[in-house]
Amino acid sequence: MLARLRGFIRRGHGEGEIRPGPYRISDGWLPAGSAVNWWQMGKSPASFGEGNAMVEACVSAYAQTIAMCPGDHWRSLGDGGRERVTSSALSRIMKRPNDYQTISDLLLNLARRLYDGGETFALAVRNSRFEPSELHLMRHGYPVIAADGSIFYQLGGNEIVERRFDLSQPIPARDVLHVRLHTPHHPLKGASPILATVLERGLAGAALNQQVAYYLNQARPSWVLETETQLTAVQVKELRERWEEQTTGENAGRTPILTAGLKAKAAPTTAQDGHLADMLKLTDQGIALSFRIPLQILGIGGTPFASTEALMASWRASGLGFALNHIEEAFGLLFGLKGWPDDYLELDTNALMRSAFKEQIEGLARGVISGIYAPDEARAFVDLPAVPGGVGKEPRVQQQVVPLSYGSALKPAEPVAAPTPPKQDGGDPAVEHDQTHSASAIEQRLHGYASSLH
Repeated sequence: MLARLRGFIRRGHGEGEIRPGPYRISDGWLPAGSAVNWWQMGKSPASFGEGNAMVEACVSAYAQTIAMCPGDHWRSLGDGGRERVTSSALSRIMKRPNDYQTISDLLLNLARRLYDGGETFALAVRNSRFEPSELHLMRHGYPVIAADGSIFYQLGGNEIVERRFDLSQPIPARDVLHVRLHTPHHPLKGASPILATVLERGLAGAALNQQVAYYLNQARPSWVLETETQLTAVQVKELRERWEEQTTGENAGRTPILTAGLKAKAAPTTAQDGHLADMLKLTDQGIALSFRIPLQILGIGGTPFASTEALMASWRASGLGFALNHIEEAFGLLFGLKGWPDDYLELDTNALMRSAFKEQIEGLARGVISGIYAPDEARAFVDLPAVPGGVGKEPRVQQQVVPLSYGSALKPAEPVAAPTPPKQDGGDPAVEHDQTHSASAIEQRLHGYASSLH
């Protein structure tokens, strides 16, 4: 048994000793068998392969778009409406999270780290009323589960916070904002969509590295010298050296002069080289698909959407809508909100339509004419004051807008009948005498007119 333990101990290697890979370096891990000059051999220590412009575009699209959406604390009313809460701790955080960042800075880096690493962390500092008064982003975080199942976090990676507060002890989960994507291996460890793009990134990286090697190291000839004269090996070597001397280095771009029947011919581009752009396009589409972003958002692809609003609505219905709701719910958990629709945070996506002024005005006009919005409510969407005198508070409809009962019966509702006057038992004799006298006078006057006609 002692011999086995000694053998097991000998398996470890001290610092500086030679050992097989993989090798840990500052930016990641190198695979076993890597050369000492690994950076010259095309090896990459990055966790998910080489950097990719498409991945950067997808991550930046989420981060910058979410940072554009202002956040408001909303609370529902009893009549089905809602009111904006301006005096809560959440509303103050959404205006200024700390003394060195704006809310745009915080949301930008929060969303970026969420999609880069699959999760993001922020430390909440509470005031004397036990309300979160500051929110600080942390680059690194690790969950720690106690014996009774309580959750704590080890946080780090913020030079300002590390000098202001003691982070040596685990921090309770109630003071940590932890936003994470799907958790395939651990309920508190999120995974990034970048993991699903390893093959696409590897394929694109291999193709681009080959092109870089071609342009830098001349891995294959870009020009071919032809002649009908039979040359010896020494002459071929001398001719190659003279050609490289006249066309590379400080002489690059100069015009060489050929003699003795030599002809310079550009190396033909094969069909495989022609398909390189198509292959890179397919990898870009696969990466965008894994991030659930329409290609039109990234400035590539066709134009199947009739307007900017339709394009943004398509993205909101898929990847962007999920990201916004996911962040809103994480904030609600930290601040103890009841949740939608009673008490919740909303990142307003109407701010994304600031550039689509025509579509926004047409939608508001349609809402006012249809009686959905009051004029003052529509004016508030475009940051205009209410109509003086309070005449814009009430929704309005046109005169031809009638109830459904009118359309089903094909006529308006029956009006209410006037009340019937009470019947009189007996008439007044004086009134009856006056009426009789008046009738006799009219009859005599008619007879007089008839006699004059004859």
